Order: sequence, then structure tokens, then C-alpha cells
Amino acid sequence: MSDQAAFIAAAATMATIMFTVMALCAIVLTWMERKVAGFIQNRYGPMRTGRWHGIAQAIADMLKILCKEDIIPAEADKGLFMFGPILVLLGSLMAWAAIPWGPNFIAADFDLGLFYIFAVSSMVILGLLMSGWASNNKWALYGAARGAAQMVSYEIPLALATIPVVMYVGSLNTIDIVVAQQGGIWNWFIFRNPFLFIAFFLYFIASIAETNRGPFDMPETESELVAGYHTEYTGMRFAFFFLSEYANLFLVALIASMVFLGGWWAPFPGLPNVPWLTFVIKGFLMVFFNMWVRWTLPRVRVDQLMHLCWKVMIPLSLLCVIGSGIWMMLSGQAGV
Repeated sequence: MSDQAAFIAAAATMATIMFTVMALCAIVLTWMERKVAGFIQNRYGPMRTGRWHGIAQAIADMLKILCKEDIIPAEADKGLFMFGPILVLLGSLMAWAAIPWGPNFIAADFDLGLFYIFAVSSMVILGLLMSGWASNNKWALYGAARGAAQMVSYEIPLALATIPVVMYVGSLNTIDIVVAQQGGIWNWFIFRNPFLFIAFFLYFIASIAETNRGPFDMPETESELVAGYHTEYTGMRFAFFFLSEYANLFLVALIASMVFLGGWWAPFPGLPNVPWLTFVIKGFLMVFFNMWVRWTLPRVRVDQLMHLCWKVMIPLSLLCVIGSGIWMMLSGQAGV
């Protein structure tokens, strides 16, 4: 086998593994969201399918979606209509490649890993716009325009919140970022200085908006836009949007764990530690808080959403970058 063929085979195998892991995480998160919503609303949530607390409910939902008819509207741009959901899912899948699950457990170890994650995840925006335009439906187009504006806006504070960490480490490599936090909980970047503590919460808020989750789920406001950019989608193509949403939800949670919460390191050095398991537990903990916010707070207005981003979060993010730089200069901790 030639080197090129071996590379293609290895890449295809890695992509298959990542897609499988992403799909399994989405299944677990679907069940988890139903149970968290039930708990917050003082009800049980799914209890019957799979006997123990409705554990198989997500699998039943998946089978139902797979059995639904695939419909393409007569007036739709068929090529773009079919490719839009694929591009949305592809952007989510490619971003997972640079996530470090352990010291030597990563699909693609890039020197610019963190930059790569933010860059390829932006492909989702193109998929949303493509799907909304191709549907030839005003509600889908409005939802896609809202989603694109929201995601482009909140990518700015999302990325700015991670810059102080990059300044500390002196690298965009995701493994280097996690390695720099070894030594226990007080070495995690969230506790390094007050500006990084604020940056973590700015990242958390921006990640909720970036994934179009409540209270920032403006692209899918049922009372205004029916179902937003996926109004005309059914069957497997709708499932691609659904899978991408939960893949992005877990992705931003894993980035928070990697950048601010020590990645695969245990809180205390003496504790037994399985790196990938510790990393995943931190990710699920961040997802839980995300769901808690979604099912607790009411939806905001569009003008409030943009005001929060441009007039509050971006200035605060810049303040954290400048403040962290001054703090590191005075304490001699700068990595660059």
C-alpha cells in the first residue's frame, strides 16, 4: 500500500470513529436533556422506553427519524437543499479532530489546534445559510439569517475569552494547553487570575449563544419562525441538524474543559485518574449547566441578544485580555 493510500485509509478510519463517538454522545445528551428538563419542571421525563428511566428513549427517537419520509419541496434548490445539512454536520465533525482526550489520545495534533477548531466550526454558518436559502421558505430564510448573525457575532467573545490562556501557554496546540494545567485544581486556568475567572464565564455565556441554545435560541423561535432554518427538513436530513446541535453542544463543553478546567487532569494530584474519563466527565458537567440555563431562563429578544454581545461581552472580553496581559507581566508568568 502506498503512503497516500495508507493516509487516506487512516483518515477514513479516524473519521468513522469520530462520527461514531459523536453520534453516541448525541444519543446520551438527548436522553440527558429530557431528564434534566423533567427535573427542573418537577416531572419525571421519559420513564418507559428501555425500562430504567427511559434509557432507550433516544434510540427510539433515532429509529423514528430514520423511518420518516425524506421530502424535498418542489420549489427548493435541490442541490443546496441536500448539501446544507451535510455541511453543517461536517463542520461539527471536523472540529472534533483537534480535541485531546488524553496525553497521546487525539485524532489530529495541530500546532494551531485551538485556531483550527474555531475555524472549521464556522463552516456550520455556511450550512445554515445554504439550507435557509435553498428551502425557498421565508421562515427558513429568516431563521438562517438570524442564526448566521448570532453565530458570527458570538464567535468574537468566544474566541477572545480563550486568548488570555493562549498568552499564558504561548501555544495554540490543544495538548500544550492541557499540559500547562497539571498539578491540581489551583493550576487550572480558571483560577490563575481574576481576569481568567471572568473569561471563563464569558466563554460559557458565548458558547450558549454560539450553539443557538435557550435563552438565545433566536433562529428557532416557534412563535415567530415555525422551526427556523430546518422548517422544510424531514427524516435523515433533519437528523443531521439535530446531531450537529448536540455535537456542537458537547464540543464547546469539551473546549471549556480543555482551556479552563484542566482537561484530562484530576482536581487533586493524588487521585486515581483515567484521562479520557476525567475529560468526558468535565464535559458532561458543563453540558448539565448549559441545560440548566436553557430550561430555567426565558428567551431574550433579538435586540437584547445583540446588545449583550457587542456592548457587554466583547468589551469585557477585551478587558480580560488586557488585564491578563498586565497581570502576567507584573507576575512574570507570561508564556510569550
